Amino acid sequence: MSEEQLKNAKILIVDDQEANVLVLEQLLKRLGYANYKSLTDSQQTVTVFKEFQPDLLLLDLMMPHMDGFAVMEALNPLIPAEDYLPILVLTADVSTAAKQRALSGGALDFLNKLFDTAEVTLRIKNLLKTRSQHLQLQNQNQILDEKVQERTADLQRQFQHLAALREIDLAISGSVDLRLTLKTILEQTTEQLKVDAADILLLNPHAMTLEFSAGRGFRTDALQNTRLRLGEGYAGRAALDRQLVHVPDLRGRKTDFLRSPYFSAEGFVAYYVVALIAKGEVKGVLEVFHRAPYEANDEWQEFLGTLAGQAAIAVDNAQLFDGLQRSNLELVMAYDATIEGWSRAMDLRDKETEGHTLRVTELTIRLARAMGTSEAEIVHVRRGALLHDMGKMGIPDRILLKPGKLSDEEWVVMRKHPQFAYDMLLPITYLRPALDIPYCHHEKWDGSGYPRGLKGEQIPLAARIFAVIDVYDALTSDRPYRKAWSREKTLEHIKTNSGTHFDPKVVEAFINFQQVSKTSN
Repeated sequence: MSEEQLKNAKILIVDDQEANVLVLEQLLKRLGYANYKSLTDSQQTVTVFKEFQPDLLLLDLMMPHMDGFAVMEALNPLIPAEDYLPILVLTADVSTAAKQRALSGGALDFLNKLFDTAEVTLRIKNLLKTRSQHLQLQNQNQILDEKVQERTADLQRQFQHLAALREIDLAISGSVDLRLTLKTILEQTTEQLKVDAADILLLNPHAMTLEFSAGRGFRTDALQNTRLRLGEGYAGRAALDRQLVHVPDLRGRKTDFLRSPYFSAEGFVAYYVVALIAKGEVKGVLEVFHRAPYEANDEWQEFLGTLAGQAAIAVDNAQLFDGLQRSNLELVMAYDATIEGWSRAMDLRDKETEGHTLRVTELTIRLARAMGTSEAEIVHVRRGALLHDMGKMGIPDRILLKPGKLSDEEWVVMRKHPQFAYDMLLPITYLRPALDIPYCHHEKWDGSGYPRGLKGEQIPLAARIFAVIDVYDALTSDRPYRKAWSREKTLEHIKTNSGTHFDPKVVEAFINFQQVSKTSN
């Protein structure tokens, strides 16, 4: 502290003798100290101390009504433990007991009233310097504490921001439902930015309009029918210009929110809107509203931009996923259409079995469901049934279309068609799960079938089911060399071959299935 600042220090004199007070006042005045007060009634000390808040107390000990020891005791509760208030005792009682009692009572220095002017001058100056240094240190500590608190608050805020972004990341990666992801983003937006409401308008790329997608914190449905052209309104301009738009007070500028006649009921004042941009493309805008004036700092605006970036990523991911789903569905439909085309081509090649493939496919699916096959497996059962005779494309017409009985040599060739189907379809990864029926539908329960002579449950269940359906449809259909069998005769034939040609459990399920179908009809 400078000499001039020291001279402005506040000094309180407490002495019952007016002569002593006058001496001290003249000394202080001569030394340049002008900011002092004097008391001759020590009982007023506490009141004056509270009002004056002195930097130094010059105190007599021996006074009527309230001596210096009582004064120090009364002042003790008013002086914080961390504070430094110098008390200089000036007394005629220079006994060791008085000195010890005064110093233990709170005094920092002790002088005989018959003091040397130079000595008391130095004592006053030193005590005030010490007081000044203590106040400076205290102020620095307070500033340091404030900085620590401010930095701690910054770190806590940054941690909260990171936690919010982490939660948004988990929502983006853990869900394909855009509504749930946007709900999480808006929750974090209102909580982290301390605003009353927020919404997301998505860009319709066909109509080139911004349309309401999700909102949080609104009292009404005022903005749910929002449809803005690019460049229209604050949101439209933010999307078109790809810049943050801030309106400090909406109350005098409601024209851009005429898209809702009920908007004024929301009571919004402050407004911010920022574009959602992913991979250089505008996906929409993020709007935030507050029902009181709100001047945001750079950090706040930067985090708003970060949240907008996360929202843009979420929207872009959802759109990519939707596009992928559509492409996958179109691809599956194309595959299935191709498979059906192949099956129709086989039926057209063999006029005798025309319509056979679609009939056995339908019945096989129904029986497989009745036996508890999952829907995921049903997809492959259907494809396998449609392609069950695919291998016959490798059988020469002279054998496949021969009107009479086949010779032993011709049967050897005909029985290769399951193997041909396997060889044709195995390279197609998409169709490998459907190979059971084309490859194994001529295997028999007792192991006498072909091409591999599989036995019992070595034969895939789908092929065991199809084997029953295939024979049933063949026997109940007209052929050039015979008339169709009756339903009853065919079922009896199937029951007779249960345990030899067919899986007994499949036969039982088929008989029950037929009885239920007959009853229903």
